[in-house]
Amino acid sequence: MSGWEVGLLDDTALRLLGGVVLVLILASLTAAVLAKLLGPTSTITNLRQRINAWWLMVAVIGAALAAGETVTIILFLLLSLLALREFITISPTTRGDHKVLVWLVFIIPAVHYWFIWEHWYGMFSVFIPVYAFLFLPARNALAGQTKGFLQRAASIQWALMVCVYAISHAPALLQLPVAMEVGREAAEGSSSGSGGAAGAHLLLFLLIVVQGSDVLQYIWGKTLGKHPIAPKVSPNKTWEGFIGGVLSATALGAALWWLTPFTPLAAAALALVSCVMGFAGGLVMSAIKRDRGIKDFGSTIPGHGGIMDRLDSLCFAAPVFFHAVRFFYT
Repeated sequence: MSGWEVGLLDDTALRLLGGVVLVLILASLTAAVLAKLLGPTSTITNLRQRINAWWLMVAVIGAALAAGETVTIILFLLLSLLALREFITISPTTRGDHKVLVWLVFIIPAVHYWFIWEHWYGMFSVFIPVYAFLFLPARNALAGQTKGFLQRAASIQWALMVCVYAISHAPALLQLPVAMEVGREAAEGSSSGSGGAAGAHLLLFLLIVVQGSDVLQYIWGKTLGKHPIAPKVSPNKTWEGFIGGVLSATALGAALWWLTPFTPLAAAALALVSCVMGFAGGLVMSAIKRDRGIKDFGSTIPGHGGIMDRLDSLCFAAPVFFHAVRFFYT
């Protein structure tokens, strides 16, 4: 491969990250100008917090990819553990669940991510939805506490599926042996092997499209939003924000086709599906927060809330995107 290459970041990915940095610079300058003109309002303060958090998040994911596959997998393992902690904190668990929570938090996620690190797709795909799914309620039943058992068991399994299994499909993209095209001329018999830089391209595509959709839905909703989609669940999610944000992010995905093995039309289609799934993830997590009587899952990320508040869209989009790419492009 010619050009610069750092870890999983080749020159193409580095240029893309450079473009993201330029966007953040423009956003920071815009926020500074607004703060000068409007003063330190709560809206401007929140905006600047969000932008500063984005700087940190982009730096972290860029550094992880530059350090290589192992560090990137460890990063997502840590994110899964933090998200799992947030989820369990608001779940209706009791002292009788403590022993099963040891398995849930300290053992099963580590084993699951080890399967990803070992490129063992068979066990990665079935370990949690089959073996952990059956083991956890059985282990919990041994504690002998039957009151609220169904609700507690369901909460534990749902937390594991969303926070670990679903999110882990993002770093698993690094290992997809996608057939890449350079300049739209497919090299006969060539492949990107076990992922590498090509997998990093897929991960960056997914993150930029899904997280970009969240931002664009927020902007469209704030400027034009009048008709809530589910006012009792999330009054700030409007049809105008949803349609404008998803279509804008779909166009963004189409514009990033050169980063992927997709044609512009296929890139738009996958971006559209990912954005719709991301919206569904955000809506579901909002319903959970309303059920538990909280505004955010936590306060880890200033201006955004907790880890799950930032990954709610990714946890629905990543598995669908992963399996669509694996089915059509490997």
